[in-house]
Amino acid sequence: MTPNEKTIATFETRMRQLILRFQELKKENEELSAVIEKNSQDIKQLQERLEQGQNDYNSLKMAKMIEITDGDLDGAKERLSKLIRDVNKCIAILSDEKQ
Repeated sequence: MTPNEKTIATFETRMRQLILRFQELKKENEELSAVIEKNSQDIKQLQERLEQGQNDYNSLKMAKMIEITDGDLDGAKERLSKLIRDVNKCIAILSDEKQ
C-alpha cells in the first residue's frame, strides 16, 4: 500500500466516523428537541392550571368577603365599603401613573 493509498484509507475511515458521529448527534438533537417541546407544553398547561387556581381562589376569597349572614349585615356593608375604597385607590394610583 502506497503512502497516498494509506492516507486516502485513513481519510475514508475518518469520514465514516465523522458521518456516524453526525448521525448520532442529529438523532440526539431530535430527541432533545422533542423533550423540550413536551416540557414547553407541560409548562403551558401548568401555567393555565395555576392561573385558573388563582382565579378560583380570588373568586372564593371575594365570595367569602361579601358573604352575608343574618347577624353580619353591618359587617358585610363595611367590608364592601372597604373593597370599594380599595378599588378607588387603585384606580387613582393607576390614573396618576398614566399621566
